[in-house]
Amino acid sequence: MKTSDFDYHLPEELIAQTPLEKRSESRLLLVNRHDKSLIHDHFSNIIDYLKEDDVLVLNDTRVLPARLHGIKTSTQAHIEVLLLNQYGEHMWEALVKPARRVKLGTKIQFGNGELRLECIEVLDEGIRHFKLIYDGDLEVILGQLGEMPLPPYIHEKLNDKERYQTVYSKVVGSAAAPTAGLHFTKDLLEKIKNKGVQIEYLTLHVGLGTFRPVNVEDVLKHKMHREYYQISNKTAQVLNKAKSESRRIVAVGTTSVRTLETVFHKYNSFKEDIGYTEIFIYPGFEYKAVDALITNFHLPKSTLLMLVSAFASKEIIMNAYEQAIQHKYRFFSFGDSMFISN
Repeated sequence: MKTSDFDYHLPEELIAQTPLEKRSESRLLLVNRHDKSLIHDHFSNIIDYLKEDDVLVLNDTRVLPARLHGIKTSTQAHIEVLLLNQYGEHMWEALVKPARRVKLGTKIQFGNGELRLECIEVLDEGIRHFKLIYDGDLEVILGQLGEMPLPPYIHEKLNDKERYQTVYSKVVGSAAAPTAGLHFTKDLLEKIKNKGVQIEYLTLHVGLGTFRPVNVEDVLKHKMHREYYQISNKTAQVLNKAKSESRRIVAVGTTSVRTLETVFHKYNSFKEDIGYTEIFIYPGFEYKAVDALITNFHLPKSTLLMLVSAFASKEIIMNAYEQAIQHKYRFFSFGDSMFISN
């Protein structure tokens, strides 16, 4: 299986640069993986395609303003740091640019010294481990010094930081938004709940595992980076009951998929769990947990495109993308949505 098998041409004008004024007004492409049919609709009508006994699973992670611009204290060189995940008290994994300037022992200062970083380990691919030195609340400090870590293909300024958060975001720790959830409003979620759909939450903090590009041609040689997840006992029990009653589990976003499939493959059921996942889902993968998927349109040659191709098939997904391009759908983080089901 080659990475180039998952390539497609996207006109640049179809890359969404800003969110729509109203979240749920994005378009929705319905993909039937049984008969390969496609239906064009709007996300506000997603309720029509959910069944009253479905379980809808959302990732409640909240994005940190984790992109920081600082000064290397020894040379005054400018360094960009993207905090990825915390792995101990005051210890963080981060991506740095330019990586060659950040060696073991390098110290970086941000603002007027409210936050300082000391490199304690050098890893490959621009990744470093840092000790963070600060007084007070880190979340407040990052709110003052940090920027929302928008993807590099977004060139427009984001006027409202909350538009890169889901309306149900709660657990702080992501380096990127779980973008399939950006289409939901509180009002729409209330209507879905009133229909009889059960809504459950889990957490996966989005990091390099989700957005790192695939740089090898042989798909099997790509190494996924680990991402932190947690699932509660309450959610696990609801999901187990749904499985036993043959009710659909509808995952919102690839991050929810990766958490659910990680846990189910680990225990052959759903259980309360906390850990790190490096699961890599590509065609040939056996889905055990998820029955339907709400997702955005993903970058060419990405692990996320491979994941959705494994859920339907590469043929069905590539045809859906071709149709979306012809119908001028908006792509990527602030773009339109897709619902894949039977």
